Amino acid sequence: MPRPRKKQVSLSDTPYYHCISRCVRRAYLCGEDVVSGRSFEHRRQWVEDYLLKLAGIFSIDVCAFAVMSNHTHLVLHVNQQQAISWSMDEVLQRWHRLHKGTLLTQRYLNPTLQSELDAVQLQAVSDTAEIYRQRLFDLSWFMRHLNEYIAREANQEDQCTGRFWEGRFKSQALLDEAALAACMAYVDLNPVRAKIADKPESSGHTSIKQRIKQAKQAKQPKALYPFVGNPRNNMPKGLPFELKDYLTLVDLTSRAIRQDKRGYISANLSPILARLNIDQSSWLTLTTGLEQQFGAVVGNCSSMLLYKSEHKQQRLHGMGAAKRLLNSA
Repeated sequence: MPRPRKKQVSLSDTPYYHCISRCVRRAYLCGEDVVSGRSFEHRRQWVEDYLLKLAGIFSIDVCAFAVMSNHTHLVLHVNQQQAISWSMDEVLQRWHRLHKGTLLTQRYLNPTLQSELDAVQLQAVSDTAEIYRQRLFDLSWFMRHLNEYIAREANQEDQCTGRFWEGRFKSQALLDEAALAACMAYVDLNPVRAKIADKPESSGHTSIKQRIKQAKQAKQPKALYPFVGNPRNNMPKGLPFELKDYLTLVDLTSRAIRQDKRGYISANLSPILARLNIDQSSWLTLTTGLEQQFGAVVGNCSSMLLYKSEHKQQRLHGMGAAKRLLNSA
């Protein structure tokens, strides 16, 4: 029996999650339908634009994304502490960018009407704001908003009704740095593996393309969770890798997985793999088949064993892969 979503997403274990949404059979998110000849390429921009819009409202950061022809891959970081630190006014303002809220929350945010609220009404507003606060760092609410918006737009364009996605999204908890690095590269290299792009910088509607473009100007995309360097004391919030090391690793990996180019990833050229103690063969297996190797949890052996113990599970899919591929345990 599948585990409930609330048990799959456990912020005490990790704030990082890989989320995958797939269209129903014969429905096209993007790409071209070979039967009808219709092109749905413009929908890629729908997904990218709304994804980054939601990231600016929710307390959820986008680490990596790839919009494919009939599915999306996202690596998300849930920033619970940031949401907790928001004032009640900021919570309400953010939620009202998506929904109307209640009559009381509308009146509260109206300077001319706020003074008319009595103590009981103000308490009701406060209670409602706390509900909104919880939703603004809830992975399921984030994915719900993204997928419902795309489904409505696509159904309206197709002049039809009914299900657009294959049920709810699938998620994988990324328990450690090795899992995070492998999953981000797996997502960023989706178009290269699918042979719809020959190199990362030409992969349309992916996070890696945005990062490479901005890196040429010595910048990072404001809409994406930033790289802040290797772990250290007083480390700022962000991805625990050097940006240049990650970009180099993704480029080397893309060359290695392409049949028409010979590529080799050495420890000298990849500080990330050296630090995480992952060899080339294991890395290529991870970045070409991470979904197949692991189930709802991805991590090295010690991380997986700790998760298994904490959640009192008898079995955990992916333990064998953790022992074979993530030998840092």
